[in-house]
Parts: sequence; structure tokens; C-alpha cells
Amino acid sequence: MEQLKISIKEDFIRLDSALKLASVVQTGGHAKIVIQNGEVRVNGDICTQRGKKIRLNDIIHFDGKEIVLENAGK
Repeated sequence: MEQLKISIKEDFIRLDSALKLASVVQTGGHAKIVIQNGEVRVNGDICTQRGKKIRLNDIIHFDGKEIVLENAGK
């Protein structure tokens, strides 16, 4: 499984924004569709909430990729 790392400065990022930042979806509309279709897992559980807050310890799985957040500092 390919691991992608994304850096955020805030305490959290929305799930749809995290998918866009990791470049695993093309647009916010694409993110909405894959999330609502149950194709995205957060910490092992299917997540259908596109506005779910993703924090540094959360792991996102989508399309054979694991997305991990890193702290870019404040």
C-alpha cells in the first residue's frame, strides 16, 4: 500500500480537503462522491461524512493509498 504524507498547519483538516491535498481526487465534487459512496476509510472505519475533522493521529485509506497527516508547525 502506498503511503502519502500531507502537512497541515492547523489542528485538523476536513476529510474532503485532505483527499484533495493528497491529490487522490481531482476536485471537491469528486471527493464528495467517493466519500458518500463509502470508498473512504478513516482509522479503519468507512466514513461518509465529507466534513469529518481529520487530526494528526488519523489515517485515511482510499484507492489503495494510505494518507497520513504531518504537522507543518504553526
